[in-house]
Amino acid sequence: MSTQHPDNVITPFFASSQALGGEDEVIEAYYTLSHLGCDEQMWDCEGKEFDNFLVRKLLTQYESFFRENQIGDEVRITLRVPNPAVEKAEAKILLETLESIPRSFDAATLFYGNEIPPIFEVILPMATDAIALERIRAYYKDFVIGKENKPIRKGDITVGEWIGDFKPKDIHVIPLFEDKEHLLNAANVTREFLKNQKVPYQRVFLARSDPAMNYGMISAVMLNKIALQRLQKLSEEVGIPICPIIGAGSAPFRGNLRPDNTQEIAKEYASAYTFTVQSAFKYDYEPDEVRSGVEILKNRDPEAIPEIEEEKCLEILERYAAEYQKQVMQLAPLINNVSKFVPKRRKRKLHIGLFGYARDVKGVTLPRAISFTASLYSLGIPPEILGLNALTMDDIRFLDSVYLNLVRDLKDALRFCNLEAKFLPDSLREYISNLPFGVQSNEEHASYAKVVEQAVSEGATAPIQEAVLRAAHVRRFLG
Repeated sequence: MSTQHPDNVITPFFASSQALGGEDEVIEAYYTLSHLGCDEQMWDCEGKEFDNFLVRKLLTQYESFFRENQIGDEVRITLRVPNPAVEKAEAKILLETLESIPRSFDAATLFYGNEIPPIFEVILPMATDAIALERIRAYYKDFVIGKENKPIRKGDITVGEWIGDFKPKDIHVIPLFEDKEHLLNAANVTREFLKNQKVPYQRVFLARSDPAMNYGMISAVMLNKIALQRLQKLSEEVGIPICPIIGAGSAPFRGNLRPDNTQEIAKEYASAYTFTVQSAFKYDYEPDEVRSGVEILKNRDPEAIPEIEEEKCLEILERYAAEYQKQVMQLAPLINNVSKFVPKRRKRKLHIGLFGYARDVKGVTLPRAISFTASLYSLGIPPEILGLNALTMDDIRFLDSVYLNLVRDLKDALRFCNLEAKFLPDSLREYISNLPFGVQSNEEHASYAKVVEQAVSEGATAPIQEAVLRAAHVRRFLG
C-alpha cells in the first residue's frame, strides 16, 4: 500500500514543488501503481481537500495502464477519511468523501463496461469503538445510497429515477488503531464490529509511528505484536480472515521498512497482509531497488505468528514508556525548536497528534511523528534510544526473543547517534556506551548534527535547515 506520508528527503521527479499536493498526488498514484509495482494507493483525505475526480482523472490521463489494470480489481484506491469524533474542523470532509464514491463508480462503469466498484473501502483513523465504524457504514448506506429511493418532492419521482442508480450499495470500513489502549483493544472492537456484518474478510490497520512517538519504539513493536496475536485468535474464532495492515516508515523508530530490508520486516510482522510503502521508501532509493522491495512484500504469504508472553511484554512496556516519556518531556523545547526547520513534503494541515492528548505527558505539544523523528536525528539523538536505560539486560534478552529485529533496528539507529551530543541525557549516554554491540557512528551525519546543536545552543537559525536536510540525505529518510 503506497501512502502519502511525507518522510522523503528527495523530491520526486514529477513534483511541481518540494511539497507535493493537488495534481502531483494524482501523478503519484499512477506512478506508484504503474512504475513501482504497488497494488494499492491510500489517498489521505485528512487535512486537505479530497479530489472528487481522482478516479476520473486517473482513467482519462492514464488510459492505457488502467485499461489493463482495473481500479478496484488489479489495483486499489483506498481513502483515509477524517474521524469526525476527533477532527471537528475536518468532519464534513468525511461526508463529501463518501458522496464521491458513487460518482467514481459511474466513471469507472463507463470506462470499463462493468460494475466493479473502484473505491469500496475507507480507513477511519484514531478508531476507538465499533460504533464509530458502524456510523460510517450506516451513513453511507442510509444517506448516500438511501436517498435514491426518496421522492424529490411529495408525489414526484425518486432521486434514483431522476439521477440514476447509486452504487456500490455498501462499503467496507477499516479501523486504524493508533494508541496503546485501542491497539490492545483492537481485536475486541473488531469482534463487535463484525457482529452486525457478513463480510468475507476484515482489514485492520495498526499504526506503528504514533505509538512509537507516544511510548517509544520498543513499546510500539510490542503493542503491534500483541494486537497481531489477538487478531489472529479472533480470526480463528469468527472463521474469516482478519487481514492486518502495518503502517511502517523507513526510520527504525517508525518501522525500519526500507527497500533493502523488506524480508526482515515481513518476518517481524509475519501475520500481516499489507505493509505501507511510504514516501522515503519510494523516492529516497533507486527505482529498481524500490520495485525489488515491493515485489518481496507482494509475493510473500502471511504466516501464523508464535505466541508471545503478553503480561511480560506489558510489564516491560510500562517501565520503558515511563522513562521514554520523561526524556521526551526534557527534550520537548529542543524538538519544537528544530522541527521548525524540517522541510515540508506535502501541502496540507498537520493531523492532530495523539501525544498532545496523552495524560502521561501533561499536554505537552509536539510536532507530528515525522518532524519529531527528524528533529531528534538532526541533534544526533535518535529517538530509538530514548528510554533504553529503563531496560535491564534480562529485559533485552527477553525482548530479543519477541522483537526479532531489535538489535538490527538499534544498530541502524545508533549509526546516527552522537554520544558527545550536548543534549543527550547522561544516564542514556552511559547506558548506550555499555551496550554489547557498541556504537559505530556515521561521521558525516555527526558533523551535520554538531552544526544543528551549535546553532541551537547559540540561538542562531541560518545554518539549521541546510544541516537538517544534509543529515537526512545521509540517512535516506527525513523522519
